[in-house]
Amino acid sequence: MAAGIGQAATGPGATQTYPVRTIRIIVPFPAGGPSDVVARLLAERLSPALGQTVIVENRPGGAGGSIGAKAVAAADPDGYTLLLCPVEVLTEVPLVYKNIDYDAIRSFAPIALLMTAPNVVVVNPAVPVTTLRQLADYAKANPGKIRFGSPGFGTSPHVLGELFARTVGAEMIHVPYRGSAPAVADLLAGQVQMYIDTITVLLPQIEAGKLRALAVASELPSAYLPDIPTTAKSGFPGLQSAYSLGFYAPPGTPASIVEAINTATNDALKSANIKASLMKLGADAMGGSVRDFAAFMSANAKASADMVAAAGIQPE
Repeated sequence: MAAGIGQAATGPGATQTYPVRTIRIIVPFPAGGPSDVVARLLAERLSPALGQTVIVENRPGGAGGSIGAKAVAAADPDGYTLLLCPVEVLTEVPLVYKNIDYDAIRSFAPIALLMTAPNVVVVNPAVPVTTLRQLADYAKANPGKIRFGSPGFGTSPHVLGELFARTVGAEMIHVPYRGSAPAVADLLAGQVQMYIDTITVLLPQIEAGKLRALAVASELPSAYLPDIPTTAKSGFPGLQSAYSLGFYAPPGTPASIVEAINTATNDALKSANIKASLMKLGADAMGGSVRDFAAFMSANAKASADMVAAAGIQPE
């Protein structure tokens, strides 16, 4: 298989054989998070498929993970430096932070959509509501009493929270954190009352009864929370956003190399090990062609721009 990949990887900027040395997957967040977990699962499968060592390099920092993303956007387009991150790092971060000098479409070569998991609206059980509509009414009747946390300014949970507040006409206070872990800790302690994040992060606390799920922010119900209504069914069709992980190369990477990595990635996503691991995270393996993922990125970039504008978030 490695020999076949090498023969296919020809063209401007491509070596006669690919790969011939170690491949790095840059994850723009600390070790232990969903992006890092999936990157290491994928690297383990890609190494034998591509015939070279594939390592994961955590490069956190910057606004919304922008340091790692910038590093890949500026890397040599030779297939040896790749990016694995939430789609929002490319589609939303440039919209909510000033001086982010990369573009979701032009600055990266899409390889594959890896996984997707819905976001979930939850509250601390002390909040006297059991539905999203009740939360809307409670927030309107108690201005400033609902503090909603997020994993950081400009993340999808932040955008969704602001959009919810604007949609219902409620005064709510945003409390940004440096990641999901401290936000969930404060939510459990009652320091914030509402939170939105991926089911990957929240499912254990929901199943333990420590958090109350009000709605799944997706078009269709989640198989992992079958009894929880969608935001659309709850009366908020515009409040939809999934947590998706994408795999990217620098712009200008030869199409033959991108296709080779895409093929190996799709094979990895079909493995029982990765499927089972993603199911434990409440996520679904995706995959598909490079063209499919390019179309997904274009649609997501437009949807993100519309949602950020509707939420009234000004760049910082």
